[in-house]
Amino acid sequence: MLNSKEAILVVSFGTSHEDTRKKTIDAIVNEVRIAHPECSIYEAWTSGMIIRKVGKAGYHMMTVSEAMEQIVKDGVTRLTVQPTHVINGIENDQMKKDVMAFQEQLEEIRFGTPLLTCEQDSFYVIDTLMEEFGPLEEKTALVFMGHGTTHYANTIYAALDYQFKDKGYPNVFVGTVEAYPSMETLQKHLKEGGYEKLILAPFMIVAGDHAKNDMASDDKESWRSQLEGAGYEVSCLLKGLGEYKGVRRLFLKHIDQAEKEG
Repeated sequence: MLNSKEAILVVSFGTSHEDTRKKTIDAIVNEVRIAHPECSIYEAWTSGMIIRKVGKAGYHMMTVSEAMEQIVKDGVTRLTVQPTHVINGIENDQMKKDVMAFQEQLEEIRFGTPLLTCEQDSFYVIDTLMEEFGPLEEKTALVFMGHGTTHYANTIYAALDYQFKDKGYPNVFVGTVEAYPSMETLQKHLKEGGYEKLILAPFMIVAGDHAKNDMASDDKESWRSQLEGAGYEVSCLLKGLGEYKGVRRLFLKHIDQAEKEG
């Protein structure tokens, strides 16, 4: 541990897939460490189920409360908490409650914002992604799979779909696994557009269970299977948002903003 009393806690949902973890969550944490050598860097995950699962395989990860206990024990006085969550949803709300339970034991706690918090975040991420994909071929659409939530923050996904089109990408769509826009909604718009080829990609920090199973697998309920069944030629890109340099850069920017505003 560094002698500094300042620290950054990076909080992720977590993943049991080591391959994508190394390319995404680990990459984000490493860049935070490089950008802030003056701070001690801590890490925590919000999914207890995933923490238990990876723990059985010998990979130890702290919950937010465990990380906060360690932070207090180590004598940290000023803390910046940066989530790698995509939206300000259920996981982010709970994370804040868990952190603020330790409010009296630190001088200052600041929160960086999730990936998509303001309009500028959305347009920045759109630019980052479309620089990567470049112009799409004729009659080809790019479809991003988000997670979706019952939380009111779910509206960001429909807004993002609209913003892609507002930025001049009428052939880019955003849907969710568990909420709106649904697969049914996507299929309606894809049919109206007369597309023949589709590229599916996860709009999630990691390319884990949802990307591998709900999006790209041979299971009859997967997005790939449903869309192939509807007559489209489908290809899948298993690349989490955390693999894009621009996305990692935006998280670093959110840390800087939190520290300035604090």
